[in-house]
Amino acid sequence: MMAGGSRFRAWWVMLGGLVLTLSVLTACGPYQYYGGTGLDDAATTEVAGVWENVEGTRVAFREDGTALLERLDGQDFDFDDGWRLSGAGTWRLTDADGGQRVRLALTARTRVESRLPSPANEHSAPEAPSTYTWHFYVDRDQHDELQLFFFYGDPDAGNAYTMTRGTAS
Repeated sequence: MMAGGSRFRAWWVMLGGLVLTLSVLTACGPYQYYGGTGLDDAATTEVAGVWENVEGTRVAFREDGTALLERLDGQDFDFDDGWRLSGAGTWRLTDADGGQRVRLALTARTRVESRLPSPANEHSAPEAPSTYTWHFYVDRDQHDELQLFFFYGDPDAGNAYTMTRGTAS
């Protein structure tokens, strides 16, 4: 009777180890299910204005809820497609579980650029969307200044595309 119980217990231990190993191997990174910054005190007047990123990316969030954007890359896996969009759209500051976000919707695309070199086979390059929506997380830096960011590329990598307050022009 003890031998059967030991085999049964050993089988369960082995099965538990297998489940644990598979859970670790297939687990998603911390940023794939990012819950937000927890910030809930930002005002739309703080978001309004010009925000910039590298390589000439600019977004002008106007106080009336409209926006102009130049050379804005896609977020999450769309970033890997290499397109950069310019045009006009709308924005709003939203409250969500985990903190506030800025929803930016491109409604009228005026230009598409590529961040990546042209592929040898032009037909393999994904077509850039004519409309697109970004969701920026809202946070504050160590000086209590607002920050806007989203994740790009593989969510497991946790790469943040950060917009900083720019100069009006």
